[in-house]
Amino acid sequence: MSLGAADGGSNMSVKDYRQLKVWQKGIEIVDKVYTLTDKFPREELYGLTTQMRKAGVSIPSNIAEGFVRGSPREYRHFLYISLGSCAELDTQSVMASRRRYITNEELNDLAEDLDHEARMLTNLINRVDATTSDERRVTSD
Repeated sequence: MSLGAADGGSNMSVKDYRQLKVWQKGIEIVDKVYTLTDKFPREELYGLTTQMRKAGVSIPSNIAEGFVRGSPREYRHFLYISLGSCAELDTQSVMASRRRYITNEELNDLAEDLDHEARMLTNLINRVDATTSDERRVTSD
């Protein structure tokens, strides 16, 4: 998939999802979630710890999977899944804060990262939509 500046990067064609800033930010979020959940109580291991880790891992994983599918429609679908995972993780982090597993500072820091990621995903989705529209116009002419 070649979208150029689709995620705020340079105008060069992106040949590998690892080049996408949105994917890189997703990996940073995963690292942060693992660090935060490492200190959760043991009884949360199969509860909130696992849920937060799964939601976090889902963000860059779906960006990567959609990218390699080759179809703009499928790419868009997987980007929306990543966007949903951002909301899921944000909700779970509020729960963790209410249970006092994370501090308000940690909650706000993660929320800021998730907001940034969600904005990048939305921009990328819009870029995929625009690329798809351009291709349809060229094909129908």
